[in-house]
Amino acid sequence: MAGVLQTYLPFLAANWQLVLMALLAAAVLHLLLERCRTASIPVPAPPAAVAAAAAAATITTAATAATPWRDEVAPEDDDLTPPPDVLLPRVPFSMESISPEEMVRRSEQFYKQMNGRRSVRAFSRAPVPRQAVESAIRAAGTAPSGAHTEPWTFVLVESPEVKAAVRRIVEDEEEVNYRKRMGQKWVDDLAPLGTTWLKEYLTDAPFLILVFRHAYGVDEQGQRFTTYYNEISCNLACGVLLAALHQAGLATLTSTPLNCGPRLRQLLERPANEKLVLLLPVGRPADDCTVPDLTRRPLERIMVVL
Repeated sequence: MAGVLQTYLPFLAANWQLVLMALLAAAVLHLLLERCRTASIPVPAPPAAVAAAAAAATITTAATAATPWRDEVAPEDDDLTPPPDVLLPRVPFSMESISPEEMVRRSEQFYKQMNGRRSVRAFSRAPVPRQAVESAIRAAGTAPSGAHTEPWTFVLVESPEVKAAVRRIVEDEEEVNYRKRMGQKWVDDLAPLGTTWLKEYLTDAPFLILVFRHAYGVDEQGQRFTTYYNEISCNLACGVLLAALHQAGLATLTSTPLNCGPRLRQLLERPANEKLVLLLPVGRPADDCTVPDLTRRPLERIMVVL
């Protein structure tokens, strides 16, 4: 046996005393913790040597052990409804077959259109068709999501009273953000864009869209289920939404009001599992609207080909 250890496990053969001591120390520490937990008494801090030995004995196991899914704020595992053990039916899939030249033409046309998109802070009060906005939201709902859980809610606000209430909440928090929370460097970095804590566009724009992500899902029976990659999934949906609104000739502003989420969620009567991701004013730009003269990075600055 010693020969086998010397041949295949030289480290263990040379240091078996230390390994044995570490395992014994881990066992003693485990028994101590269990006894304290059972007796409902405070757990004393273990001696440094015992703690170090226990950590050394368990580090390999901890590194290789499988852990359950964790994503942002999620319910306890015991509260989750297990997914159905069924395979969805399959249907044929096909895409329009177009020539390579047409592929290039369409992609370049879409780029030129999207390159004209800007963040607008001056909106016309002229009405826009709600159907156009609803179709853009429907397009956003086609975004991919983790395990097809579709972890998003789009709250469309057109009521002047609700828009005014949203503006009050945002301006209350943003004034504190600019004066205290953000820090002078952040405020200075925003200065060239001309932004302040005043948000007139929240009542000028015909529509507001508030995007909420589901930290966990709730089915029709009130049972909770996991929404995998819910933050990334919502980000993808927001990107589709911006493109769809711009394609429809509507201007937007990607607003992420700091520290406003809980109050806005309460105002809009959204459930506790929904977290605010984005606030978009939507409408036509004002006649006198101006935007910063910005340029975007060229392709070679944002793409690497291997």
